[in-house]
Amino acid sequence: MKAFLIGLAVIVLGLVALIVTNINNVPKLDENVKASWSQVQNQYKRRADLIPNLVSTVKGYAEHEKSTFKEVTEARANVGKISLTPEMLSNPQMFQQFQQAQGALSSALSKLMLVVEKYPDLKANKNFLALQTQLEGTENRITVARKDYIQTVKLYNLELRTYPGRIVAAIMYPEAQVRQTFTASPQEQETPKVKF
Repeated sequence: MKAFLIGLAVIVLGLVALIVTNINNVPKLDENVKASWSQVQNQYKRRADLIPNLVSTVKGYAEHEKSTFKEVTEARANVGKISLTPEMLSNPQMFQQFQQAQGALSSALSKLMLVVEKYPDLKANKNFLALQTQLEGTENRITVARKDYIQTVKLYNLELRTYPGRIVAAIMYPEAQVRQTFTASPQEQETPKVKF
């Protein structure tokens, strides 16, 4: 009987030690997800701020390409309408709407860059070159920020779905939910078509 109680005490102490050593993982990982998401939003904001300047510069050279400018402007406006907070990252529908709006903006920007190919003088314009470089850099930063976000969500979701994190989350953080991550839309997976 004494051996049984000692064995039981060792098991209980082992479980307590396991929970205690993992007790802060969920909030730490949750904060990492929020910080990563803030960086994604920061880069989207940077892109949205650059677009009016880019459109204005290109408009001066390509006045008759109004449908492309309208599409870029509308896509940017649609992106501005959707504000996804860190708490909404657990909502698949809101996350999908946000992702679709960002995808539409990326698509519209691609069309704008195709318009640019038609105007050799524009490509030599210093203002345009500076804006294009900043926009390309921003797109790269968005890619990196999204990659970092995907990684932090992966770690957070793994903590909530595997043991001992699952036990700790159920006991200490019952409000913790699995977060959404980015997926490429079918349009984003297609090879872009360049026509001259």
